[in-house]
Amino acid sequence: QVQLVESGGGLVQTGGSLRLSCAASGSVSRIDAMAWYRQVSGQGREFVARIDRKNYAYYPNSVKGRFTISRDNVKNTVYLETDSLKPEDTATYYCAASPFIDPQTVDDYDFWGQGTQVTVSS
Repeated sequence: QVQLVESGGGLVQTGGSLRLSCAASGSVSRIDAMAWYRQVSGQGREFVARIDRKNYAYYPNSVKGRFTISRDNVKNTVYLETDSLKPEDTATYYCAASPFIDPQTVDDYDFWGQGTQVTVSS
């Protein structure tokens, strides 16, 4: 099993920044890709960023240029630097870990954190 614990969420004004962290523990050798998703109440989980063991990163157009995912394989921690935040970025942000190199959907992730709330005020 792998345990994921997120931190770093909070309340920020439009244009502000937050740095989210996700610490992994347990059978971390099973993990290849790690990702961040976000979810607004009543909606499905939206892909935010993904990084593989070789540190190749992928982003949707909605956050590209504003969010940066990084990974410290020694600390078993993945980070999400969120800049130029907008009210539409308000959501619960979840960290996820996958044994696959190229996971495509939420079903490809075996492990999830409990989530951290990000609220952007206008």
